[in-house]
Amino acid sequence: MLSLRLSAVSSCVLAAALVLTACSTKPVDETAGWSPNRIYSEATDERSAGNFEKAVTLLEKLEGRAAGTPLAQQAQLDKAYTHYKAGEQAQALAAIDRFQKLHPASPAMDYALYLKGLINFNDNLGLFGSLARQDLSERDQKAAKESFEAFRELVSRFPDSRYSPDARLRMTYIVNSLAQYEVHVARYYHSRGAYVAAINRAQSALTDYTDAPALEEALFIMIRSYDALGMTQLRDDARRVMQASYPRSEYLSKGFKSVDSPWWKIW
Repeated sequence: MLSLRLSAVSSCVLAAALVLTACSTKPVDETAGWSPNRIYSEATDERSAGNFEKAVTLLEKLEGRAAGTPLAQQAQLDKAYTHYKAGEQAQALAAIDRFQKLHPASPAMDYALYLKGLINFNDNLGLFGSLARQDLSERDQKAAKESFEAFRELVSRFPDSRYSPDARLRMTYIVNSLAQYEVHVARYYHSRGAYVAAINRAQSALTDYTDAPALEEALFIMIRSYDALGMTQLRDDARRVMQASYPRSEYLSKGFKSVDSPWWKIW
């Protein structure tokens, strides 16, 4: 009987110890007494210091504390920007999409669209720099196109926004880059004797993009590909168009340019 009583006492002591341990390890919320403005300031400082995870945590707390206020909207946008700075593209885009659904009439919508375009634009630049010598025939241009659509919506809906001038410049760059991408693929096919595929990609560049620098080479690829296929009438038609559009083109006199320079460097 004494043994049973001791066992029961030991169990109670153990249970109490576990409860005390659980209480002692419960996370302490350091922001418990902070004002929303202080939380926002601390989050900004953490992001500036490169502590992106800590900054996101603080912004999430701020979003809850300041729910229904402009500061909560700012926290959502700052969270998207913080993910972007951390290189977390998917999380950044998810945060932007959530903001757009929750606040379709927000006065900060122009910035949300600009940030959405910027996130995808950054990814686009990354692939340009890293794939200069690779076969891009299967490379997805989805990010660049989504970037363009975000910028286009921005300048259409908010033409006087402070972000619109830069968005327009980036749109021009994207168009030129996408055209250059199509021409790069066309040139790749031409170099491997896939002349029909080369013609199709060059034609896509001419049809989908206007006044892009790469269109000069697109026409030349079509001329060379038609010639290789023995389609002389189409070759001559393409040549007449090229001579009219680019009367001083060096392609007709010197052929393809050197590939020593990265294909994406278009100016």
